[in-house]
Amino acid sequence: MLDKKALYRLSYGLYIISTKADGLAAGCVCNTFQQVTSDPVQVSVALNKANVTTDVIRKAGRFAVSVLSEDAPMELIGTFGFHSSADTDKFAQTSHAFDSFGIPYVTEHSVSRFSAHVVSELDLGTHILFVAEVDEAEILDAGEPMTYAYYHQVKGGKTPPKASSYVAEDAAGSDVPLEPSTGGTRVAWRCTICGHIEYVDELPDDFECPICGMGKEVFEKIEV
Repeated sequence: MLDKKALYRLSYGLYIISTKADGLAAGCVCNTFQQVTSDPVQVSVALNKANVTTDVIRKAGRFAVSVLSEDAPMELIGTFGFHSSADTDKFAQTSHAFDSFGIPYVTEHSVSRFSAHVVSELDLGTHILFVAEVDEAEILDAGEPMTYAYYHQVKGGKTPPKASSYVAEDAAGSDVPLEPSTGGTRVAWRCTICGHIEYVDELPDDFECPICGMGKEVFEKIEV
């Protein structure tokens, strides 16, 4: 028996992994960043081979990590989680800074940040596991870091198909609860890909999700 929903019981954070090489700044959202040793301080992150960020990390040999706070908006998560760095400048409208090695990291809605250089990598089939030694670490804000459970249960977020924890059932979103209503109900439409909600009675035929860019056909009608 292999019930993949048992994996939902594992605890994760939510992070933006970023890097830069040959003039291209890339970044993506992930939930697989973690500390693996303390002396020296080493961390690991697993990223999909299809991600542009993965290729750029291999070229740069290093990456930065921004630990997202609970108040991080879906627009920020959508920018880094549901768009490609190949055709989107994810840092253009996002507050960011650079570490000592010229790697950009997100400063808005981030409680801390890390900068690390890759010491080894492991091919996991669909993903690459990078192990890196931390060169810089800094607390940016006193807020609470966002857990993956908070992202799903409170913000109604979805798992990108390239994520390590993605399973096909996530696309349906039937087990992701909405926040309780504050009184009365109204019609709205929720994107089953990224969780964005449009508060309108009907969506136009040419509507595209402002977060993940998907069309009207992936929206579900809800009452809030």
